[in-house]
Amino acid sequence: MRAAAVQLNSTDDKARNMEVADRLTRAAAADGADLVVLPEKVNLLGPDEALRDGAETLEGATVAWARETAAELGVDLVAGSFAERRDGHDKLSNTSVHVGPDGQVRGVYRKIHMFDVTVEGKEYRESAAQERGEEIVLSDAEGARLGLTVCYDLRFPELYRILTLRGARVLVVPSAFTRATGTAHWDTLVRARAIENQAFVVAADQIGIHPPDNESFGGSQIVDPWGDVLARADDEECFVAADLDFDRQDEVRATLPSLANRVPSAYRWEQEVGV
Repeated sequence: MRAAAVQLNSTDDKARNMEVADRLTRAAAADGADLVVLPEKVNLLGPDEALRDGAETLEGATVAWARETAAELGVDLVAGSFAERRDGHDKLSNTSVHVGPDGQVRGVYRKIHMFDVTVEGKEYRESAAQERGEEIVLSDAEGARLGLTVCYDLRFPELYRILTLRGARVLVVPSAFTRATGTAHWDTLVRARAIENQAFVVAADQIGIHPPDNESFGGSQIVDPWGDVLARADDEECFVAADLDFDRQDEVRATLPSLANRVPSAYRWEQEVGV
């Protein structure tokens, strides 16, 4: 499988965002990519009011584009994420969709972990306009099982371990990591999730300034199960691609069998220790 991570500078101009996403997706497919991963908030990245105004359903224009494009190009397409409006829900979902080369939606993941933090004195409250998802989602691409995650999820290794134990060989991470947290942690976290799960990680990040005054880190990359960075993006809108060698993954898991050497009976979770 050849995978590509697309790096964008999305803003509150949806038409412009989708034009660039479409162009780079097609370029990645022309380069031989079988799997293309787009970043978080691919179609629209701006303040809460812009997200509310531009929110779509699963039957909206962004998913329709993903279905048409994946079918036309014959690729598995993880269409980043978008602000999803759902009947019966007051808040939006931060939703990632995987579409197969047949144009059919194969996986829908709603971001579980809300980015409610304070970084360098600046507050981010994702939960003000969005609600967390409840379901851990795997999806079958043509060449491998994918584990679907989004951005801040990267800091929660339990999620990635469950995805791996349920059969994920490729972990995808559409993101809009802030400049401050990305500079400090992005590369380390992406490699850690790959190494500890002996999985490929395809991490597609936003880059640059987004309204009202946020900045994303970039550094979109593809990491192998040994932790080697196979490809890493420059500081621009672009894509990077690499071949995923599943025989190499099997070798890593066989010769350094950390997954097989787990001792679940020794582990205690929150409800058992009273945390």
